[in-house]
Amino acid sequence: MAEDGFLEALASAEPTPGGGAAAAYAGALAAALAAMTGSLTVGKPAYADVEDEVRTQLDELTLLREQLLDLVEADERAFEPIGRAYRMPKDAEADRQARHEAIQAALVEACAVPIDCMRACMRVVDAAAFLAEHGNRTALTDAASAAVIAKAALQAASLNVYVNAAIMDDQSQASVFLDHADFLTKAGVTQADEVYNRIVGGLRAPKVDERVRLCPRGEGAR
Repeated sequence: MAEDGFLEALASAEPTPGGGAAAAYAGALAAALAAMTGSLTVGKPAYADVEDEVRTQLDELTLLREQLLDLVEADERAFEPIGRAYRMPKDAEADRQARHEAIQAALVEACAVPIDCMRACMRVVDAAAFLAEHGNRTALTDAASAAVIAKAALQAASLNVYVNAAIMDDQSQASVFLDHADFLTKAGVTQADEVYNRIVGGLRAPKVDERVRLCPRGEGAR
């Protein structure tokens, strides 16, 4: 979906795309922004010692960006069975039972897709953290921005896990999804906040650390 079309659809009264698709889209933006820091690092003599690692991160971020864009549509597809199930008749007891079973069956995929989004966003946070530590110093704030955007995307995706797991009859299955969501949320938020606080702390220090000194684009080590 084209960017303007996606945003128009997101702003509409239609149930899809919704928060899960927006989370995946934000994750893809974070992956692209982290990649910018890496792209501004490779080929620079000052960063020759980490170039191979940065290139590895760039390859990973390309795959993550593609995966997250695929998850935008996957999230919409995962919601469709739930929407259909909620529209099923519920007058007779048999209808209500069939409707309930359809809802329960649809909840599994409705949790699995945002879990995949959370995992991808966690990997974006990891890559952004590496680049905020080792990347071109004139773009470290971009890497930090990528980390906090990926964190927000991860948290947004978690909401779909929590809301859908909450109405699952299968408590064992729900617990698996909830444990995954809890772990990924804690890990992603902690790491992204560490990146943000380190970069901001360096910028606000009385004597700004050389690693986080802001330079006009095109100057410095680029």
